[in-house]
Amino acid sequence: MKALRYIVSGTVVLLILGLINYYIGWHLWTALDHWLPGISAGIYWTVFMIIAFAYVIGMLPWPQAIKPAGRLFKVIGSYYLACMEFALIILPVTDLLYWLLGLAGVGRSAFVTEAGITDLLLLAVFLLWGSRNAWSTVIREHPLRIAKQTGSSKPVTVAVASDLHLGNIVGNRHLRRMVAEINAMQPELILLAGDVLDDSIEPFLRNGMSEQLKQLKAKHGVYAVLGNHEYYGGSIAEYSRVMESIGIKVLQDEVVEAGGMYIVGRKDKTAESLEGGRMSVAALMEGLDLTRPVIMLDHQPTGFAAAAEAGVDVLLSGHTHRGQIAPNHFITRRLFELDWGYLLKEKLHVIVSSGYGTWGPPIRLASRSELIKLELLPEGSKSYSEEARPAHTVLAKA
Repeated sequence: MKALRYIVSGTVVLLILGLINYYIGWHLWTALDHWLPGISAGIYWTVFMIIAFAYVIGMLPWPQAIKPAGRLFKVIGSYYLACMEFALIILPVTDLLYWLLGLAGVGRSAFVTEAGITDLLLLAVFLLWGSRNAWSTVIREHPLRIAKQTGSSKPVTVAVASDLHLGNIVGNRHLRRMVAEINAMQPELILLAGDVLDDSIEPFLRNGMSEQLKQLKAKHGVYAVLGNHEYYGGSIAEYSRVMESIGIKVLQDEVVEAGGMYIVGRKDKTAESLEGGRMSVAALMEGLDLTRPVIMLDHQPTGFAAAAEAGVDVLLSGHTHRGQIAPNHFITRRLFELDWGYLLKEKLHVIVSSGYGTWGPPIRLASRSELIKLELLPEGSKSYSEEARPAHTVLAKA
């Protein structure tokens, strides 16, 4: 019965995608036929549909000998996904304008050329600006006062990265930048809040990305939790072993002590449907000394009230990418209590990152690639008595 539901839902999704892409393809065909009369409709639609479904094609289990072709399809398909979203915004506006001009009795003989050129120029700007936002990282700084003690009089610097999505698109070049940026913070603690992988572990292993992650340095260690994409990839055990081998502990409903604090790592919410569940926040916190600071990692930003009630001081999440491409951020804003930024809930500091990498197209609009730098100011630290409100200090990185 479950398999049947997957087949039905998959068929519906493919049908909807087919209709959307026909709508986009028809507009592009209209423009090309106007500019290049005599172009073959059969060749055009064949090429267009291959590109439109390239991401799906790239995800198929290709034979080892031609896997590079599959990776190429996935890259092409990723960029097309960005173009598709752009088209779904701009083409209805173009159609509406065409209709209004007709109602007003304005001649539309040159409309295809003028609208086509305008839309293509807007697409170019969208792709260039979106690429800049995806690959150029900002560091957001949050000083947080915590009315607990760590046993040290010094503030604690914590570097946080989420949603790296390491794979065929986000690779070693972007990863090296992240490692350099984080190490430059000289953090006492480094936390990876899920979705380190972009589904498949194969490109992570093939490109030796663990060797880059191995360069992360922090006095009190590096810890990670699982995201939904690690579950989708189905290689959690292997991924955890590889991370453990380079000194990064993947916490799966586990608690560790580090620098006078507790680090609580929850399994991703996906475990509730794929693994039969995960421990509650209260169960994970049972027996902890709540006079010490508690930092919780939970990839998807949910359960704030439960965390606050249990005595968590800082909750770190990602997952949303802040919609990644506008206007998706209007959707994520309504789906989550906090989809990006900072929230103080009772005594709980919640920070949701837009993530370092990208899913699908390496394009961001109304969101940025970001890293988080926390300065925890426990009771008794030299900066505790100073005014320390959560803030965003943004440093653009080329």
